[in-house]
Amino acid sequence: MTSSKPARPILEFHPPTAERWRDLVTLFDHHGNPGYCWCMTWRSTSTAYRQLASAGRRHALESLVKTGTPTGILGYLNGQPVGWCSIAPRETYLRLERSTTLKRIDDLPTWSVVCFFVSRKARGQGLALKLLQAAVAYAVAQGAKVIEGYPVDSNKSYRFMGSPAIFKAAGFQDAAVVENGRRIVRFVVDTG
Repeated sequence: MTSSKPARPILEFHPPTAERWRDLVTLFDHHGNPGYCWCMTWRSTSTAYRQLASAGRRHALESLVKTGTPTGILGYLNGQPVGWCSIAPRETYLRLERSTTLKRIDDLPTWSVVCFFVSRKARGQGLALKLLQAAVAYAVAQGAKVIEGYPVDSNKSYRFMGSPAIFKAAGFQDAAVVENGRRIVRFVVDTG
């Protein structure tokens, strides 16, 4: 008599590419808010964002992906897209660059993590932390030396930017506290 162990879940992480665009569409289309904003909230100015409907936001993200602009990391569980972490050079996030709350704290070239999404079927498995770790590895492979996050406490309604605990577990340190009490956290690549 043989006992069959459940297959161990296979996790993979990849930046979106033209070939993986359909995977990102599959993830975003089936889960409400991502299919509404298409991760363009921080990439557009407030005015431009309001002027684009969901289809326009989708097209804008598709253009970025298909031209090879860094946009984030897709998480796959057993070959199916189940998670997203938006990470890119800070200057590509136009709204973030103009933010009066989350202002730059110095002039160092910085990559920013601005959004997480994990599908319901993959929640509770630590995927957000694994997405963040994969996003950091991706940014470092692209030459990033400083990676920033803007966590939101779990009692707040908008939690897409990640929790302080996830960033801390990934090795981020407090870098600044802005006037409304929000934290800016950083992962600085050890070059020594």
